Amino acid sequence: MRKLKVVLVEDEEIVLRELEETIDWEGLGLEVVGTAKDGIEGENMIKALSPDIVVTDIKLPGKNGLQMIEDAAVTNGIILSGYTDFEFTKRAIRLGVFDYLEKPVDDDELEASLKTLAIRIIEDEKDMDSISDGCRIVLKEDVQSHWIKVAIEYIGKNYMNQIALSDIARETRLSESHLSSLFKAETGINFLQYLNAVRINAAIRLLSSSSMNVSEIARSTGFPNPGYFTKIFRRFMGKTPTEYRNELPGKEVVD
Repeated sequence: MRKLKVVLVEDEEIVLRELEETIDWEGLGLEVVGTAKDGIEGENMIKALSPDIVVTDIKLPGKNGLQMIEDAAVTNGIILSGYTDFEFTKRAIRLGVFDYLEKPVDDDELEASLKTLAIRIIEDEKDMDSISDGCRIVLKEDVQSHWIKVAIEYIGKNYMNQIALSDIARETRLSESHLSSLFKAETGINFLQYLNAVRINAAIRLLSSSSMNVSEIARSTGFPNPGYFTKIFRRFMGKTPTEYRNELPGKEVVD
């Protein structure tokens, strides 16, 4: 199993050194691949190294941590802050930040957060690894099961919202485990893979036909934040949404 890459962004030298030396990165299956002391340096490092996880302070020179996360399209961020500002917290939630920890940070608390996030990332990658044919989706007319037709119709009407397998299980009155097995048998992929394929297809249509920026398209197609949208889009299409749009005739726009 590969080690997940981590970038640390912290302007206090002592805190940065403590993070590097006291957290059991090896035991967590993580590797610190870079550190930065301001938001601009952090953004450039994140774009260059594409880390799996970014741990950052909010109050940084040059650019604050939340703006850096947004501009660098960070998918998995953990915020460290000595400020209990509700506006910061709301913005962190909107950006899909995984956790928000108050300074001084307890090592055990940070390690627990990192462990939970690492497990989520690995499980997400396993869910996506079996996709081999781009954004192909199975149409309702192509399946035999009445319940999977109901599931496909539900996804088609609700993909722009935050939906889960449990929502469709309630709709069909099937158990989640039975629905999951039936969905995989009928479509060849699991629920999350299918949902993401539907969302990416919708995103492709918007990239091609609208002037919406990447953040707006992410929200309109049900992705929790622009960073996660970019990650999934790249996995399906082999390029970022902006790269895809810039390759379209007459669509040379930088989002």
